[in-house]
Amino acid sequence: MPWPTKKLMGVCDIVYGFAFKASAFNETGKGLPVIRIGDVDKNKTNKFFDGKYDEKYLVEKGDILLGLSGSFKAFRWEGDTALLNQRVATLKNFENDIVESFVFYQIPRLFVQLEKIITQLSVKNILTKHLENLKILLPPLKIQQKIVERLDAIKKAQELNDKQIELAEELFQSLLHRELDSKGKNWEVKKLGEVTVFKRGPFGGSLKKEIFVERGYKVYEQKNVINNDFTIGNYFINEKKYREMIDFAIHPSDLIISCSGTIGKVVKVPEKVHPGIINQALLKITPLKNIIIGDFLKFVIETSVIQERLTANTRGSAIRNVASVKEIKRIKIPLPPIETQRKIVEKLSAIQDYKKKLLEQKQKLQELFESVLHKSISQR
Repeated sequence: MPWPTKKLMGVCDIVYGFAFKASAFNETGKGLPVIRIGDVDKNKTNKFFDGKYDEKYLVEKGDILLGLSGSFKAFRWEGDTALLNQRVATLKNFENDIVESFVFYQIPRLFVQLEKIITQLSVKNILTKHLENLKILLPPLKIQQKIVERLDAIKKAQELNDKQIELAEELFQSLLHRELDSKGKNWEVKKLGEVTVFKRGPFGGSLKKEIFVERGYKVYEQKNVINNDFTIGNYFINEKKYREMIDFAIHPSDLIISCSGTIGKVVKVPEKVHPGIINQALLKITPLKNIIIGDFLKFVIETSVIQERLTANTRGSAIRNVASVKEIKRIKIPLPPIETQRKIVEKLSAIQDYKKKLLEQKQKLQELFESVLHKSISQR
């Protein structure tokens, strides 16, 4: 027998945020924090209000927050006591036969359905009528409790896994700084241009869309670097064009740096890669053999010092907002002996491999959560 449903407005009170005046906010920490639409999933805010307010707009740790504009969100607030601003809502005073978390776990799926309808409107906002009429599945109380217990257990595992990811990243950054610190070490210091070969992607009209073909040699783009995925993308050139632009061809162990959008992102070309060239938004760096190891150079480029140098003298246009090749070549880097480079790479790679496994576990836990949620709240 299908479970009964009830409108959201019938299972709890919906409190909509107050339209505080932005001119009344301060960033000095005076008064109470104000939760705005962009703060829903951050558990913190840099805006404060020091004035009179109605206590119904108070949000406490653990309260459910709903973002009603742009990207619709449902989160639990884990920050300090705060005030609720407009376009954010909270749910309070649930009926006695309803488990609060059971309702909370249903809302993101309902928001996905709602978003498909609202995207047809000119302004992407959840209106009062939309929210209050959301239909909540309501099985008997004991079933709600059992489902929530199961989902809470998975959430707890996700939180522990996320914490391990955070700690792994902290350990990596600490080790990266320590291992690449040349103080007290008899290392050479070289300019990047002395230990690598640079090639910026082709400018001008050499890669106009009319030259692209359905299959052939790939044209690698910004998204390949941002996503560290050399399989995506559907722009290809024929063999003749590829031979003409062979200087821009990528090879295993080359490093590719993004030069627009997300600037300074660096990836290493994998051993097995579809032959192709870089486009104008990318920079190819080829380490000189027996002088510097590609993986070591990648770690160096990812340090905050080098990242700052990459964008220190940026230009404004969409494809010239990274330091020029000439400037990058002058960047000085530590150059330990090859064997030392290998040992450093081994240490840092071990942490990255561990973090990769944690990220894979994160994906599996999310899939498990979605599967259990779907099976649990499907009407029977």
